[in-house]
Amino acid sequence: MRVTRQQARENRSRVLRLAAQRFREKGLNGLGVAELMQEAGLTHGGFYKQFSSKDELAAEACAAAIADNLAAYQQLAKEDPESLVPLVSSLISELHRNTPGDGCLLASLGADIARSKKSVRSKVTDGVRKIVDCLSGWTPGRSKTLARRKAIATYTTVVGSLVVARAVDDPEFAREILKAARESLAELHQAG
Repeated sequence: MRVTRQQARENRSRVLRLAAQRFREKGLNGLGVAELMQEAGLTHGGFYKQFSSKDELAAEACAAAIADNLAAYQQLAKEDPESLVPLVSSLISELHRNTPGDGCLLASLGADIARSKKSVRSKVTDGVRKIVDCLSGWTPGRSKTLARRKAIATYTTVVGSLVVARAVDDPEFAREILKAARESLAELHQAG
């Protein structure tokens, strides 16, 4: 049976969403094409009708995941444009730590991405720039330069705290790490 163009677009979208989640859970090298396509309910051969390679899939899946992360930040900004710290700090949580497949791309895949091909890193770089720009517009500061610096510090605190909290094997210590990061963000933004 022939697949319509609409069905092909829907299949591709389903594969990208699933790949973005599974890559964040398993790493870029922890997921095989056959496994992904089976989980998506599609044939392994159908993969190559949608993507030229696993690297192309990784680049597109990372771009989709970071676009979702950006949309979450933009939604937070809409909900309460005056409350950057409490809203962003809510991302530094046990729930977020425990669900890497649904959360921050860089907190899950930062090290993998750093070792990836340029196509993946380029997509991620574009997305991180957009997130920093979003946070910069939402960050009070005496100047645009200071607002941007605070935005970068805010984003990297979110990402870094989740990475470290996921890496340690002591749940109490992980909670302490997350709490310290939230408090650090509050201090950073009180400093003016």
